[in-house]
Amino acid sequence: MTSTVVSAGSPRIRFWRAGDRGPRTLLVMGLSMRGSMWQPQIEGLKGDHQLAWFDNRGVGESESGESRTWTMADMAFDALRVLDALGWDSAHIVGVSMGGMIAQEIALRAPGRVKSLSLIATHSGGKRGFLPGLNGIRCFLRVQAASTLEQRISALSQLLYTPSFLATVNRDELERRSRAQAGTPTDRKTVFGQLSAVVRHDTRSRLKTLEASTLIVKPEGDILIRPERSEDLHRRIPNSRLVKVPGGHGTIFENADLVNSALREHFRSAEVEALAMQASSIHA
Repeated sequence: MTSTVVSAGSPRIRFWRAGDRGPRTLLVMGLSMRGSMWQPQIEGLKGDHQLAWFDNRGVGESESGESRTWTMADMAFDALRVLDALGWDSAHIVGVSMGGMIAQEIALRAPGRVKSLSLIATHSGGKRGFLPGLNGIRCFLRVQAASTLEQRISALSQLLYTPSFLATVNRDELERRSRAQAGTPTDRKTVFGQLSAVVRHDTRSRLKTLEASTLIVKPEGDILIRPERSEDLHRRIPNSRLVKVPGGHGTIFENADLVNSALREHFRSAEVEALAMQASSIHA
């Protein structure tokens, strides 16, 4: 695994990469979370995929820049600068939660750079569309209000994972992941900047123009982003496929094997489709 800083432009974005063969894939993380939270996918796919992931602006080792309020377009351009620094003209784009909103903007603003799109536990925005259910709001507020690491870990676990998963998961593994997620609270300025982007996110009227093959992963026990929002994305995106998985918002960990399998198949299918289109154009 190697680490690099995007030096062209501001803010400077820290990114990492792993794997030296196979489809190029950019992983885009959600609100307040370090890019390293993709670890279940990094470990599951790096053997036959080229992977890159990064800390969103203001998170972890990336700079926040001067502006206090951001848009999804701002963070999409950060991701495109990472692709530039990698020397990748295109990649499979995978986003979870807020990262899925960023991924939508990448695909809408730079379609030629998107080999395929994968949207996990996310939504298309719109008036009040970003609001979770009452239980999700309560858990989110408990995470923000927590004054100790133990309180943050407890609140975050309840927000991200289902009770059945918490009852059966390896406690040591969950503890390691939870401490990585909650050990260093994200600066309030960054949380405000990201929330301002989430509140204003709205791709509903533009999604019908998407041409990229799109995978939508719907965690049916999600309390942060209502599961029906995945159904809405599926209806709005022409070339999309919906995969339902059990579990909560933290599905990339809770259902890592299912998610990795779905991603692997989606990338393979998109690569085959692209090769077929190239062959067809040559013989036309």
